[in-house]
Amino acid sequence: MPAAVHLRAINPNTTSSMTAAIGRAALAAASAGTTVTAVNPEMGPASIESHYDEALAVPGLLAEIARGEADAVDAYVLACFGDPGLDAAREVASGPVVGIAEAAMHLATLLGRHFSIVTTLPRTIGRAEELAERYGFWGACSGIHAVDIPVLDLELPGSDARRQTADECRRALRTDGSDVIVLGCAGMADFCAEVSAELGVPVIDGVAAATRLAESLVALGLSTSRRGEYARPPLKEYRGALAEFSLSPAAW
Repeated sequence: MPAAVHLRAINPNTTSSMTAAIGRAALAAASAGTTVTAVNPEMGPASIESHYDEALAVPGLLAEIARGEADAVDAYVLACFGDPGLDAAREVASGPVVGIAEAAMHLATLLGRHFSIVTTLPRTIGRAEELAERYGFWGACSGIHAVDIPVLDLELPGSDARRQTADECRRALRTDGSDVIVLGCAGMADFCAEVSAELGVPVIDGVAAATRLAESLVALGLSTSRRGEYARPPLKEYRGALAEFSLSPAAW
């Protein structure tokens, strides 16, 4: 019998209530016997809604990868739709690291000819476009739409976020002629199934998608290639506030 998988879902922002929601979504998608732990950094932004936020979230994210390595974690889900720090995380994690944007777009192409992304703020549309192009899915992405809700407002008591998201998804299907919806924020995971049932099309939550893909990679005995770009980073000194991120031979 294969060994149980220990999967860690990392919320790159510091909001613990969102981390708990991410953990619930990952656990619901995980196979029986898979251990899921959901964590967030101790330092960084409360939410990630700009390039500035994204840049300052990466050190905390990498600190959580280091903790995961000490805990013998098998695979990681990076639970922010901008996939911040994904390349760096893959360089230092022993097991596979799956970003929720990349995972959701992969699955969307298996379920329909074209997909639309529905995200939070309009200012994040450019990042989603960039990722769709980088991952090779731009031809399948018919449009990217924003609900215009700040990330942390998705879980406010009395919030109408689910209704607004469903309405925007409906508009996206009509405008784009797409077959599948990709939700462009980990904070939307709680109502993914409801929106899918209401619209009658596949609606993909990246946390669930990344959880299953990460499990599959572990089951297949696959992890990040150490040839070329994702080879371990060169050992060197880091100074000042980043001194704790200096790598040593013992890390490899």
